[in-house]
Amino acid sequence: MAETSHAGVKDAAKDALPVSQPKPAGNPVFRMMGLPNFRFKLPSRNWLIFLSVTGSFTTAVLYDRYHKQRSQQRWCNLVSHIAQEPLPPNRMPRRITIFLSAPPGDSLRAAREHFHEYVKPVLVAGAMDWDVIEGRREGDVRAGLAEKIRKRRRKEGEKPSAVDESENPEEKDDLVQQLRDTVGITESEGVQGDLILGRHTWKEYVRGLHEGWLGPLNPPPDPTPLEKTPEPSTDPPAMEDATSTTNNSPEANDSIIQESDSETPLEGAEKLKEEKKEEKPKKAIQSPPHIPPTINDYNSARLPPSIPETLPPCTVLPSPHILGFLNTPIRIYRFLNRRYLADETGREVAALVLASHMQAWKTGESFVSSADPDASPSTTTSAVIQLEGDWEQQRVLQEEERDWHKSVWKASEDEQERILKTPIVIEPRIGGRMTRFEIGAEEYEKAKSDEGKDPAAQGLLDRVKEMVGWEEDTAVKGWEHGFVGVESA
Repeated sequence: MAETSHAGVKDAAKDALPVSQPKPAGNPVFRMMGLPNFRFKLPSRNWLIFLSVTGSFTTAVLYDRYHKQRSQQRWCNLVSHIAQEPLPPNRMPRRITIFLSAPPGDSLRAAREHFHEYVKPVLVAGAMDWDVIEGRREGDVRAGLAEKIRKRRRKEGEKPSAVDESENPEEKDDLVQQLRDTVGITESEGVQGDLILGRHTWKEYVRGLHEGWLGPLNPPPDPTPLEKTPEPSTDPPAMEDATSTTNNSPEANDSIIQESDSETPLEGAEKLKEEKKEEKPKKAIQSPPHIPPTINDYNSARLPPSIPETLPPCTVLPSPHILGFLNTPIRIYRFLNRRYLADETGREVAALVLASHMQAWKTGESFVSSADPDASPSTTTSAVIQLEGDWEQQRVLQEEERDWHKSVWKASEDEQERILKTPIVIEPRIGGRMTRFEIGAEEYEKAKSDEGKDPAAQGLLDRVKEMVGWEEDTAVKGWEHGFVGVESA
């Protein structure tokens, strides 16, 4: 009995003690604001994978974009002093010619976007002016450059060998150029130049250069089509109703009026649409080549007297372009490394804008005689033929051909000109006159040393350090700004 009474006393003592309530979990400030209880914990496995992949890709894109902008700004700063130089009011700025063409298997929009993203910023920074020759289809750039050169030859007094009586041989001058001549506006005295975008455009440029200087001024004669004799028809001729063609009675005229009145408005609108379609101007027909693109035809052609000793220098820019779903990894890699393309393109464009260094294209040739295989080039004259000519122009951006669409290499039955699938042919008289722009060592070192000095090219952390005064070469600290100087009494 004593044990049971003792246990009852303990239970009563426990019941008499005040029960402590559990403390509410979470931040009391959040609890008073009515916000839920945020528990900081690691996300799940799937969320960790998702955040790591997206975060890594976003970081790579931002890192590449940052360094791409710094590279472009570096070359823009190198040529920006040209835009500050005064220009007489009667002189045009320096003008270059830009050649763009649609990449194989794609439209012209891709080439235009590449030009606006990588090339145009440096040209605008150097206050350059330019003309553009675009090619929507294969052969347009070739035809445009060749016609430009032939127009120059005509202006310098060269006359065509034969002139058709039906055509006017005298070419009218451009109205804009006539107005400039009357006002007294002159062209820039600086070096002109050409800018070619991509290997596919370079092939057409080289062919158009040869055609313009080595080809005749007259277009080639159109091939006369063979007249086909009409095949005799075995069906008997249908008898025509003479009364229907020669009936001019009032009843026939009334029937014609009734038929014209029975025409509905919809049919009339359709006829108007068809007439408007017929009135639309047709696309410009591409001029055929004036000279076959073979080395034998080039060698047999005569150089015009107006050709200069050195042709205008040019710059060939890379234009990587690849299509296809299976090439997605390559496209992603190039998308994340655009800073290297921007740096290379900016360097070449800056060399064109500065125009301080020009260099001839390199070549390596080997000759043998058709009469004596062991004869040296110095001991042979007309019997020497060129078996192998390795020109540097033929190897420019040759790696881009691996990325071209497969339709370039397929044989087509249509009459479209196929320039991209054929190798580049260089005639020694033209290839020896071709030059290119090159960046000088001094300009390159200056661009590298000036990197990061422009506030627009500095990073956020560098600007914060400079503002606060953490830079070692900062004479005045950030907190001392406003207290510098001695106040005059």
